[in-house]
Amino acid sequence: MRKTSAKIISLALAAAMSTSLLAGCSGSSESKAPAESGAASQGAASGSTSGGVYDGTVTLAHSSWIGFYPLDLAVEKGFFKDHGADVKVEIIESKSDSKSALAAGKIQGIATSLDTNIMSAASGIDLQVVLALDTSSGGDGLVAKNEFKSFEDLKGKTIALDTTGGASFFWFNYLLKEKNLSMSDFDVQSMGSGDAGAAFAAGKVDAAMTWQPWLDNAKKTTFGQVLLSSSEYPGVIVDALGLSTDFIQKYPETTQAIIDGWNDAIDYMKSNPDDAYKIMSVPAGMEPDALKAACETEVQFYGKDGNKTYFGTAESKGDIYKISEFAAQLWVDTKMVSNKADIDKVLNSTFVNAAK
Repeated sequence: MRKTSAKIISLALAAAMSTSLLAGCSGSSESKAPAESGAASQGAASGSTSGGVYDGTVTLAHSSWIGFYPLDLAVEKGFFKDHGADVKVEIIESKSDSKSALAAGKIQGIATSLDTNIMSAASGIDLQVVLALDTSSGGDGLVAKNEFKSFEDLKGKTIALDTTGGASFFWFNYLLKEKNLSMSDFDVQSMGSGDAGAAFAAGKVDAAMTWQPWLDNAKKTTFGQVLLSSSEYPGVIVDALGLSTDFIQKYPETTQAIIDGWNDAIDYMKSNPDDAYKIMSVPAGMEPDALKAACETEVQFYGKDGNKTYFGTAESKGDIYKISEFAAQLWVDTKMVSNKADIDKVLNSTFVNAAK
């Protein structure tokens, strides 16, 4: 998972995605929710696990990536409760731990990278992606020694990379497709993305796929640079909320309340930034000004309008389907999963389009 400090599709896709970003309110009794057939018509992801025990409090897990803290803001300001949902947030850094918790019914949803949600669905975890949260816009990058001027220049060189999946691995493979290269063209050293940044700063590798604060740390060395920034690839590294399909089908109005509460949090960040960042700085463990600066330079958030554009409709699908299809095929091609996720079943646009 990407840490706080401040996580082939054509470049035309990336440009189109960048225009759909940034910015809701309904809900009372469960019976007034979007029809369950609407959620169900989007399909259930392949697999047999379900939402398990739900005691009336929705538990959402996320790592300490700055793009997730509007969830905490929505809890603290009561935005979820305003729409009828009792929500709590848990920090779970490990992707495998959060997946296991969802499969066991200990939590109802995971905020993580879109590609990770796609991999989870392909692995048999029964979830649907119902909301785009943010896209990395400078928070992730490829750091390299100053002598290298392009991605292609790194052929045959040592690159530290998390090969277990996640944002860095996904983006690296996206670059391989774009540049018509393969993993075998590089001397890949497998390690976590934070460790990759540390290895580069210590001069142990020629390059690393990593995130903040290691991008800034690389620039502080006498030999390092940020060769490629996620700001050049908007809409490629995307974070999204995946919920248990069983939970969505049983509690569609609560699902809607989660989406509406998130939208309210994004709106509040715009209208009351000082208070919003003060609240979010507590779980982030950062000074409010530092968190605000990081969010403004490293991520772009999807609000109500951005989600409607990004998801599109069943009749006119948005760009999230294209990047998700790329991820689904990538995980099969790289043998990370055996079966390809059915994107039409994993992505559920019902609730973002019902947001008022």
